[in-house]
Amino acid sequence: MSEALPRLAILGLGLIGSSIARGARAYGLAREIVAIDRDPQVVERVKALELAELASTEAAAVAGADLVILCVPVGAIGDVAAQIAPHLKPGAVVSDVGSVKAAVVASVTPHLSDDNPFVPAHPVAGTEYSGPDSGFATLFGNRWCILTPAEGTDEAAVERVRGLWQGLGAIVETMTPEHHDLVLAITSHVPHLIAYNIVGTAADLEEVTQSEVIKFSAGGFRDFTRIAASDPTMWRDIFLTNRDAVLEMLGRFNEDLSALSRAIRWGDGEALHELFTRTRAIRRGIVAMGQETAAPDFGRARVEAPSTETSHRLVEVKPSEPSQTFSKESLPKYRIFSEGKLLFQASYKPSDAWAEKLWVQKFNIPSADKFTETER
Repeated sequence: MSEALPRLAILGLGLIGSSIARGARAYGLAREIVAIDRDPQVVERVKALELAELASTEAAAVAGADLVILCVPVGAIGDVAAQIAPHLKPGAVVSDVGSVKAAVVASVTPHLSDDNPFVPAHPVAGTEYSGPDSGFATLFGNRWCILTPAEGTDEAAVERVRGLWQGLGAIVETMTPEHHDLVLAITSHVPHLIAYNIVGTAADLEEVTQSEVIKFSAGGFRDFTRIAASDPTMWRDIFLTNRDAVLEMLGRFNEDLSALSRAIRWGDGEALHELFTRTRAIRRGIVAMGQETAAPDFGRARVEAPSTETSHRLVEVKPSEPSQTFSKESLPKYRIFSEGKLLFQASYKPSDAWAEKLWVQKFNIPSADKFTETER
């Protein structure tokens, strides 16, 4: 962002809301942060964590905010929009973080006046944890944030929302609400549904005890349990509000699953090998784009004790061409975030022949003052 927002209001201080608050504070994106949650215990915890200058249970606390972000379950977002609407100042921009967009647009826009543009947003980031203690400032670093503004939305309003997410480290993309819902149905919603189902199936097996399921869980099943531990209320609302897209993708998935079953039944090793080769390439593509690392345990580093140290060590970035090595001073964009890990973000053009690219990698905080990391 070119300059900090005078006042940022966040409604709902769970994982996403508290991460926005922490990031806005850490990176100087707002001069004043207002945190609003209907749960008095959450408000008290927000005060204890000092996440905001003002913490309240009252919708009226949005008064005077320049940007209001609704971080509540999509099933409740319409009611929340209706509660805050009378208190919005003219020119205040409203946004959200919901994983469904068409239903959110239909729920929110009827309650807002023309003076308060709505710019829907979906940060594609998260963990299985919830609550104000679960957030962290670097959650959105090198993660996509999809904006779905209606045609004709005030461009200054869109830029206000875009600037916040870019300031939080996200890569911002724009698409229609309907296309967003179709894309996320297959990349997020159906995978969560599969995770909930497979963990439920394992729990219901009569031939295998629950203690054995827990004791002998392999890496794949453990990863399913992590996804299946996500917030039940949030995901219930997502499936119900994006049912058409989810059912469409689920139908396609069932067709492909039937084909896979036939290949196993008839011993068609060639078909299995072809599928597994294609899916392996998808995984490698995700790693290559910086959305995950190739490190063991799916790139999730084990950090015993978070550090509060802020580091400004020299880091050399070595692109895929061995002869091209760049230090901090040669990179036009360079950030370091410190919260148990360092996150290095560099956008650079080594030469006219190279397209601008983003390179991000997370590290455990090292003791050395200098090191080199190569792209995988």
